[in-house]
Amino acid sequence: MSKAVSCSLFRRREFLKTGGALIIGFSLRDTMAIAGEAQQDAARGSTAGPPDPKQIDTWLAIHSDNTATVYIGYVELGQGSTTSLLQVSAEELDLDMSQVRTVRLDTNITPNQGGTYSSSSIARGSPAIRTAAAEARQALLEMASKKLGAPVERLVVSKGVVAVGGSAGQSQSVTYGELIGDKFFRLAFTGKTPVKPVSEYKLVGTRPPRNDIPDKVSGKYVYLQHVRLPGMLHGRIVRPRGQTAYGSGARVANLDEQSIAHVPGARVLRKGDFVGVVAEREWDAVRAARDLKINWDIPAILPGSDGLYEAMRAAQTSDRVVLERGNVDRALAAAAHVASGHYCAPYQAHAPFGPNGALADVQADSALVICSTQDVYATRNTLAGLLGLPPQKVRVQYYEGSGTYGHSCYDDVAQAAAILSQLAGRPVRLQFMRWDEHGWDLYGPAHVGEVRVAADASGKLVAYQYDGWHHNWSAVETSAQLALGTPAAEWRDGAAQMVNPADCGGMYEVPNVRLMNHHVPGGNYLRGAWLRSPLDLAFSFASEQTIDDLARQAGIDAYEFRKRNITSDRWMGVLDAVAQASKWADTPRPPASRVSDAKVAAGRGIGLGTHLTSYGGAVAEIEVNRETGQVRVRRMYGAIDAGLAVNPAFIENQISGQLVQTVSRMLVEEVTFNKTNVTSLDWNSYPILRFEQCPEVVPICVQRLDQRSTGAGEEAMAAAAGAIACAFFDATGIHIREFPLTPNRVLAALKRA
Repeated sequence: MSKAVSCSLFRRREFLKTGGALIIGFSLRDTMAIAGEAQQDAARGSTAGPPDPKQIDTWLAIHSDNTATVYIGYVELGQGSTTSLLQVSAEELDLDMSQVRTVRLDTNITPNQGGTYSSSSIARGSPAIRTAAAEARQALLEMASKKLGAPVERLVVSKGVVAVGGSAGQSQSVTYGELIGDKFFRLAFTGKTPVKPVSEYKLVGTRPPRNDIPDKVSGKYVYLQHVRLPGMLHGRIVRPRGQTAYGSGARVANLDEQSIAHVPGARVLRKGDFVGVVAEREWDAVRAARDLKINWDIPAILPGSDGLYEAMRAAQTSDRVVLERGNVDRALAAAAHVASGHYCAPYQAHAPFGPNGALADVQADSALVICSTQDVYATRNTLAGLLGLPPQKVRVQYYEGSGTYGHSCYDDVAQAAAILSQLAGRPVRLQFMRWDEHGWDLYGPAHVGEVRVAADASGKLVAYQYDGWHHNWSAVETSAQLALGTPAAEWRDGAAQMVNPADCGGMYEVPNVRLMNHHVPGGNYLRGAWLRSPLDLAFSFASEQTIDDLARQAGIDAYEFRKRNITSDRWMGVLDAVAQASKWADTPRPPASRVSDAKVAAGRGIGLGTHLTSYGGAVAEIEVNRETGQVRVRRMYGAIDAGLAVNPAFIENQISGQLVQTVSRMLVEEVTFNKTNVTSLDWNSYPILRFEQCPEVVPICVQRLDQRSTGAGEEAMAAAAGAIACAFFDATGIHIREFPLTPNRVLAALKRA
């Protein structure tokens, strides 16, 4: 089959109806099976979802060729969930991995399991899928019992073939496909059927390869950027180069539509201060957006990169005690060792390799939007309000983009495509340009942290205090803000927007703790949203350096100091895993105890951290060039304990990616801006780690078969950030107070010391 390049719906069978792909080489059996699946899919896609979660048919379908389609509510973002969730279902159904598949998310077809964020695919996605598969298997066994004339207790299943235990011959077996192929179960999902005990697992906990990799490696995979709609126009947005303060938006001062008269067929489309162009050819849309003469009214109210942290620290904040126990002030005053520091972390961008895009076909009474959202149902609701349509009249289909690592511009571009389509009266494919993506991202918010920690003479922690300043996430996309004049608003305080008790001392036994969150109003700052491991890199950057300072004062090795204060076996598990992998105990010593004046100073650091649910540990080995200020991370070790690891290989892949991305964010990534606009609009002004800078990485999955599955998509990053900062301290004897660790910043810190 050739690559699908034109579609109105996302199923392969539906591609055939629109002439969007060429199919060759199907046998009659394949054709019959496809016809049965298509009939079932047509029934599923005929009405707006979400389908009833209390029905088995919502979660899976058995086909006549003895395969199954599993319908999941989590999108594939490169984490392997479309394979690991199939492992879970195949395990309960007693099917082989070759017998299960899934589909892209579609608000007319797939269940609503919430958004794909907070490392939730396995943690929150697998319980329903596991139980639904178990109930389906039980129903199939009851059907087979009647068919074979044997009690359920005597039946055994292998690869979807149900046989009477101890019998021989085809007369004593029947396949799932023969029992219910391409028909609905029409059974209530009770959630009461027992699932398999871990001791009987054959697939879960093993390492089947990701099912999406072959097509991605061969170039056959259909990404969002490949999709086309019949009769569509190409679109581009027109905005200032680089966003302004979130609360101010951008207002059109004057616009000359005749300035693009030289571009054939190009049109300016405007709604409020939202401006875009469309054309029949994509290059004409690019030219029109480039050449359109437009002036913007932009107030100069941003603090600028140079004044960012001072402005945040001086802001009138809404303060909240996140956690308090004991008497911190008294414990600090009486402690043998006290360490403190003021630390800063910048805005950082999602920066996908390919800018976000979307397709929209908005009619008078309905809309189809194809995009890379993390939450198809939430996006549907937002689009419905934007377009003035009931949610049930808006259909959202998911196609994977080039990576997002959190809330990038995928919802903004979907809204923009929908607005352009509604204004144009035709389908529109909108592709952001690099300066749109870099300049109008919803960045990971900047942070200021102040930490004080104390220990007694034996090296036991007695007090921990953390104060954090940052603003919350932006709740209104730029397209809606410009088109409708929707006022800027922030998400309410959530766990990932607050000082994190898990990262801020939560891995250590401390009797006296005070954690304070200082919410900075976000209107006069840049747009913000969740970026992989939100705020946690900043927390551990500050916290773990302070822990190392205490270890130095007490004359105790950094690994040993953490062991003395660890709070649980699971934290100890990841700490031991990285220490053993890096052979840390071969050369125990207090931090910064071997600082020299050599041109290139070597250091190592160990750290703990997480996002919200799992356990992460890391070791970093780095070199600091005292003459150039260059920091080179030579080697990273990372461990995650995410409970039951459905596919340990995927967690190792995730750890590897987290370690490399953390090095990039710690060394080079920083959004820059002046009083009016963001100025980091490309890969030169916002660099990421280059291949030759990548460290050697050693990922370790700590398997816990007796624990529930938790997140593994971001939980090693905070630990890695802390380990890198501690390694810098070990190499130089200096606490680096701000990241990224650019040469200029490093040289300035060395000079101050």
